[in-house]
Amino acid sequence: MLTGPIANTSPVGSAQHGYPFLATDVDLRSAGYVEQEFFVSGTATRYATRGTDTATVVSTGNPYRTRLVVRRPADARAFNGVVIAEWYNVSNQWDQEVDWFQSHEHLIREGYAWVGVSAQRAGVHSATGLKAWSPARYGTLDVTAGGTVNDDSLSYDIFSQAVKAVRGATGKKGPLGELPRPRYVIATGHSQSAGRLANYYNAVQPLANVLDAVVLHGGGGVLRTDLPTPVFRVNSEGDVSGGILPAAARAQADSAILRSWEVAGASHGDWKLIRDYGPLRKRDIGSYPGGYPGEPQTCALPSLSRIPQHMVQNAAYDHTLAWIAYGVLPPAAPKIQMTDAVPPAIARDSLGLALGGIRLAQQEAPLRINTGTNTGPGFCFLDGSSLPLTGAQLAQLYPAPRSYADKVVATTLADVRAGYISRSFARDPAWYSDIRDLIGEYVASGAVTEAVGATLEDRLRHAERAGLAGDEPPAIAHLRQLAERAGKQITDAAARDGVVRVTLALADLLTEARKLDQPKGH
Repeated sequence: MLTGPIANTSPVGSAQHGYPFLATDVDLRSAGYVEQEFFVSGTATRYATRGTDTATVVSTGNPYRTRLVVRRPADARAFNGVVIAEWYNVSNQWDQEVDWFQSHEHLIREGYAWVGVSAQRAGVHSATGLKAWSPARYGTLDVTAGGTVNDDSLSYDIFSQAVKAVRGATGKKGPLGELPRPRYVIATGHSQSAGRLANYYNAVQPLANVLDAVVLHGGGGVLRTDLPTPVFRVNSEGDVSGGILPAAARAQADSAILRSWEVAGASHGDWKLIRDYGPLRKRDIGSYPGGYPGEPQTCALPSLSRIPQHMVQNAAYDHTLAWIAYGVLPPAAPKIQMTDAVPPAIARDSLGLALGGIRLAQQEAPLRINTGTNTGPGFCFLDGSSLPLTGAQLAQLYPAPRSYADKVVATTLADVRAGYISRSFARDPAWYSDIRDLIGEYVASGAVTEAVGATLEDRLRHAERAGLAGDEPPAIAHLRQLAERAGKQITDAAARDGVVRVTLALADLLTEARKLDQPKGH
């Protein structure tokens, strides 16, 4: 039974909480998308799972009621026919859509629909779960069969039924509205949710057969090898070094139904995730996550790797679609290198950068030492670290800004050709936010005056607006103007070189991106 869309009874952000928990702050209207919430109810089967065995039925007829959050194109012509169904992560004792935070720009640009499924007890019933957050909106939700099932053994069938609802109902009352039934549903989940989905894949997918593929992000256990459903693993350096990806799972070889990628320098929870998630957590929970800019830093090293692992994740979704639609196997990728020590450790270069794995430009042409490791309270062990290189180190690595730009361009284009990042990489806002952050850091330190910083940010805003829209020529022109102003107006040599370095690199990347889109022979 599907109910909805559930109307908002108060403005987003109001104390009455009459809106979806963590309702997005993305400007969906401008992107041609809508956000809606639905309730799904019925009776679920309780499963027992063990290892890679098919699940066994414990009981049937267990009543439940949960919610779906849908973010989808408003116009059927913009829909690519694929639903990304995310198993909400509940490690914080509330629902969190990690994979949406990481990849929403790409999903919107490519026309995917996204659906978040509240399947676990913690997200619904904990002291900070949905029922407590808004009794008026969520008080009828229940994933425990009236308190008689106090584990997550119902979550698997609840997830199955949510996916069936997405696949089946169409029209104004359906979760996809007037969009056609999806051609494919790809399940995704991060961390704890990756583990739940790995269990689902092994135990319940053989019985339910409602998924076309699964993307396991940041973990997931050993997988059976006798199912036809493809699985894509995407793991960070931190997942490898911290054991979040079990050694036995990591040892599973790529095959016709399994592909595994590892991203050097990336962390389990990273800069993009916390930056995107932080304002919504502050709004709906009342506190920022650890590592959020401006909040006290409690980890031993500056936390949150700035390697843009989400660019790799974006490509993984696109490869998964090509895999299930056309049988095109995703490219293989080298694994992160390990030492011969007992136990093995990440092999690193003289700067401390991990060797091997998928290597993005931020790792190959470093401005910071990004790693997947850190120590300290709370989630420090998951957040990795990002330590800026000194001015002396940067001057030695890049005697001229052009030497940095050339390396960034070469590495990025190699990653595009290898299929590790998408051909639309230049439209990712991380390129621009990195420059903005750098300018802000120089202004905060006094190396750049506030007046000069403001003029640089003005050029950057114009460049970003054009670049994200795919209009490269004006974006390139604004970036070159920014570099010229920085070269003339910044008197601190290290700050001047720092701004010029990254700005020229992005201008060159946009120039090369235009060539990728041109027909051969032009």
